[in-house]
Amino acid sequence: MLRILVLLIVLGPSAVLADTLLILGDSLSAGYRMRSEQAWPHLLAEQWQREGRRVTVINASVSGDTTQGGLQRLPPLLQRHRPSLVLLELGGNDGLRGLPPRLIERNLDRLIALARKAGARVVLTDIQLPPNYGRRYLRQFERVFSRLAQDHELPLLPFFVAPLIGRNGMMMDDGIHPTAAAQPLIAQQVSEFLAPYLTP
Repeated sequence: MLRILVLLIVLGPSAVLADTLLILGDSLSAGYRMRSEQAWPHLLAEQWQREGRRVTVINASVSGDTTQGGLQRLPPLLQRHRPSLVLLELGGNDGLRGLPPRLIERNLDRLIALARKAGARVVLTDIQLPPNYGRRYLRQFERVFSRLAQDHELPLLPFFVAPLIGRNGMMMDDGIHPTAAAQPLIAQQVSEFLAPYLTP
């Protein structure tokens, strides 16, 4: 079931302008096997509240979603929320299913175009797959994100799971999803990266 979480509106008393951040992602951002308030997007909103930022954070992430699913969901989200910033965190499930990297790239390219047409700035999240998918496929898959970022001159958020791998208690047994204990660390990573793209 699709759940869109409007996480928080941070009201700075002296602020004139406000940002709306729309997170379009999969289970890495949806809070897989945990309460929504434990997931990093909610923690990010809370952190920005403490910092006095005027931001609305909308987490439209759905576990299991793909770039094709994102294409179906993004247009009404853009129309409803009119975000100033869109964080795209999709492609992992496409890769886990072995879909052609060119198809993934084409779908992400369309997502970027839709967000920009709606007047939003776009930040793309880099995605990495487990090493057992074969060197050739991994190389082709990982190039998708760097190429899109370069071609569209987009900020590329480093894969936020990478610093957690191998750290005690940070990853679930599947080796793919971060635990609840890892969520504050992810929120901090994302906050530091996105801060320059928010209204001061």
